[in-house]
Amino acid sequence: MITVHHLENSRSLRIVWMLEELGVDYQIKHYKRDSKTMLAPAELKAIHPLGKSPVITDGDTVIAESGAIIEYLARRYGDAQWQLESDDARWLQERYWLHYAEGSLMPLLVMKLIFSHIPNAPMPFFVKPVARGISGKVIKGHLDPQLENHLTVIEQHLAEHTWFTGDTLSCADIIMSFPLQAASARADLSKLPSIRRFVEQVETRPAHQRAVQNAGPLTPLQ
Repeated sequence: MITVHHLENSRSLRIVWMLEELGVDYQIKHYKRDSKTMLAPAELKAIHPLGKSPVITDGDTVIAESGAIIEYLARRYGDAQWQLESDDARWLQERYWLHYAEGSLMPLLVMKLIFSHIPNAPMPFFVKPVARGISGKVIKGHLDPQLENHLTVIEQHLAEHTWFTGDTLSCADIIMSFPLQAASARADLSKLPSIRRFVEQVETRPAHQRAVQNAGPLTPLQ
């Protein structure tokens, strides 16, 4: 049986969602974040040396990295809906979003989270104004414009597609769900109706609701 090593409020929720969509038997091992650092506990290193989530074990096989896990599950347990052929135009779209989610979009979201926390981090009082000024300039001068550009591109794509590769749920939607849920918690989606529709579409699927019930709700870190 597959075991999902699930860290609370993490990207591993989408792995549970995919398993629910596939109808594959699985179990969840829950891990709590450190209450001060919000990092994963050391116990995860017993599963994978990087000590991060998501990680799954399937028998003796250990797989880390969201994209690799999603592709593994699709190829091993998915039907034709999940196993697009390379001559299918949707296949290239799927490959693009699978790499884009973690390679382009998530780094910006993580950087914004880190720089947003800098002004409140412990430091000598005389350093705080400098830290606040630097973090503010990075966010407003670089991260916010970049995120706006990325979200605009995604909005335009979703305005023309029900799901990321067309009319059918695919691996691309699974991997893009977390960054867009995270973005929706911090951004005003009134000007991004297609992204808002996508997030609502994801969260109202019975399989996603079962995943939340089993793994716990996603509350993106603030």
